[in-house]
Amino acid sequence: MKLLVILPRVPYPLEKGDKLRAYNQIRFLSKTNEITLCALNDTKLHPNAKSELKPYCKRLYILNISKWSIILNLFKALFKGIPFQVGYFYNRKAKQQIQQIINEVKPDHIYCQLIRVAEYVKNNSTPKTIDYQDVFSKGVERRIATSPFYLRPLLRMEYKRLLKYECNIFDIFNNKTIISAPDRDLIPHPERKKIHIIPNGVDTEFFKPMDVEKQFEIVFIGNMGYPPNVDAAEYLAKEILPQVKKRYPDARLLLAGATPTQRVKNLENESVVVTGWVDDIRQCYAQAKIFIAPMRIGTGLQNKLLEAMAMKIPCITSPLAFSALNAKKNEDILVGENVEEFSNLIVNLLNDNTLSAKLAEAGYQFVLKNYSWEMNTMELDTIMKNTAI
Repeated sequence: MKLLVILPRVPYPLEKGDKLRAYNQIRFLSKTNEITLCALNDTKLHPNAKSELKPYCKRLYILNISKWSIILNLFKALFKGIPFQVGYFYNRKAKQQIQQIINEVKPDHIYCQLIRVAEYVKNNSTPKTIDYQDVFSKGVERRIATSPFYLRPLLRMEYKRLLKYECNIFDIFNNKTIISAPDRDLIPHPERKKIHIIPNGVDTEFFKPMDVEKQFEIVFIGNMGYPPNVDAAEYLAKEILPQVKKRYPDARLLLAGATPTQRVKNLENESVVVTGWVDDIRQCYAQAKIFIAPMRIGTGLQNKLLEAMAMKIPCITSPLAFSALNAKKNEDILVGENVEEFSNLIVNLLNDNTLSAKLAEAGYQFVLKNYSWEMNTMELDTIMKNTAI
């Protein structure tokens, strides 16, 4: 099958969840399909991006969108009534290029990642699939309460627009996919049960147990420019860690991941280390006794939890992140709902090596059984081939 894949970002380097999902799906889809990849790009291209992607793509197009174009299209989105999430990534010249590529390649199917690129093909008759991946409307709604007062009116407007847009594009695409059942149930469309659940996976050949000296009691990993991760980092450093240190005075926290905001950098002290970009993130997982993802806002499946489990690190998370995992509470992973519960769970694991090892092993087996990139992507492949030309 000739498959055209349209992405809002170049899926390399793999420092964001959408890039990780896109890269691995392309990797396995390329085994049975001829891939033409169109990726929008609003930043400096990584020097290895093309060489990393070309082995999986017969044709590779990087469509650059300038900062001025983004500003102009955000302004237009304000009056067109479309979400800023969509306006940011829409570019008239890029749309012309994509249409030209479609005319030349004549794909059997078009696969779009995220609603951000739906405008490019919404009027095209080629069979197509949209990967909602996350529910943007719910993610924005959850940010409203914790955002500065001057941003709340803008976020409320964006929430309403996303709610409408997520519903409207549903009927434009032949197939719809999403990352988890809880996310699917948040899509504002009466036929949302028709959305196919395609979970993420873990490269267990890469993320695997490592024998490394433990330098930190706790680690949290993620893109530290992403608002839900920034919120979780602050929650950990300012509220949870101080409670842990009352009973475990030497406890240290590692906050690792790309593009830390100034708010995250300001958390650094003698007990908190902020790394920024790390060439091999596995070292950060392996250096800690416990991985914790105390997510309070955002949506979707947390790849960081899957990676930590694959490396046999005992994990703790919040109900929000736990709901997408489909794991067994208190067997595969521990779940806390507030500062007291999180701090108690951390201290219990630090004081009980047997409990920690049992949890780590259960999480490891859970990931091996349930989160295979190849298995989940082959399901996506079957769905698309059933509606190809």
